[in-house]
Amino acid sequence: MSEWRGDLGGHLALDAGGVLAAVILVVALVFVAMTVRRWLFVRGGGAVECSLRVLPMEGAPGAWRLGIGRYKGDVLHWHRVFGFRRRPRQVIHRRGLVVSNRRSPDPGEAEGLLPDVSVIEVRDGDLTVELAMGAAALTGFLAWLEAAPPGFPVDIHPPDES
Repeated sequence: MSEWRGDLGGHLALDAGGVLAAVILVVALVFVAMTVRRWLFVRGGGAVECSLRVLPMEGAPGAWRLGIGRYKGDVLHWHRVFGFRRRPRQVIHRRGLVVSNRRSPDPGEAEGLLPDVSVIEVRDGDLTVELAMGAAALTGFLAWLEAAPPGFPVDIHPPDES
């Protein structure tokens, strides 16, 4: 009977090792897939790192989500960094866009954001979001807004920061 227990222990160890190897392989494949996805977004140009959170009409704002914004003509497509969807999670249209606020992140929210970012509040119709971007990305975003064709209603009102 003791021989049988030894065989069972060996099979369990082999099974646990196989499961661990499979988990490590799956994690590595997910990492490679997300790296390739990010590279494909950035490769085409016009992509910037920016965090986004939706501001609901009522209640507390949602959580910050790290992502990549990609300019495509008159729209900004925002994709999550940690995701597999090829379609954007948010689409922000340049036509009728209103930038209503610019601020530094609060100490509590700065922990979940990239370092040295500014937060801007943007309204696109009924959608109100905040975007957190570094200085270069913010300059590019504002230049994209100002480069709108004549007749495009774009409104930029960031208050003076003192």
